[in-house]
Amino acid sequence: MTKRFLLTSFDTWLSHQESNSSDDLLEAVCQRANFPYSLIFLRRLPVDISLASSQVIAEINRTQPDFVVACGMAASRHNLSLEENATNWSMLNSQSELVEEENYHLQTLYTQIDLAKLVAVIPKISLSHDCGKFVCEGFYYSILDYLKQKKCKTQCLFVHVPILTEENRGSIIDDFLLMIHQLALLAPMSRH
Repeated sequence: MTKRFLLTSFDTWLSHQESNSSDDLLEAVCQRANFPYSLIFLRRLPVDISLASSQVIAEINRTQPDFVVACGMAASRHNLSLEENATNWSMLNSQSELVEEENYHLQTLYTQIDLAKLVAVIPKISLSHDCGKFVCEGFYYSILDYLKQKKCKTQCLFVHVPILTEENRGSIIDDFLLMIHQLALLAPMSRH
């Protein structure tokens, strides 16, 4: 059976940005042909946790992909970074009332994908344990939480994409496509 991948990217969020490197990457992937997998593109998501998450969840329900590969821009990084986890600070108590900062509950969810295997096969890709504190982490957490709550077989991975330049563009695209290929070969990993 053909593996299905839902690939997502974000729109820009600052007025001086001409593009978002996550979308630049998916645009380049779109232009390639003859994939042995079904690639579903959901591009230029709004840079808003709730809006982006709801669009991706709707697409997961509609297309039932094997994998969601969510991409976001990380201007300070030099290679693709695979995010192992996403953390959420719960600011509500059981009665849905805001709690004091010292009473926040730290909640971390992990991807079900064995990222160590991917990093071992693709040396230029790095493993990250810090998805950042911008929209990316909240978005990633929302998708991981949804998949966990619904007991979906779909697996999710967040990939931070550096700014694409003439020097790195080809290797970043090649690494991303190799990562997709390797994901298709990996068996699901049990993790709690």
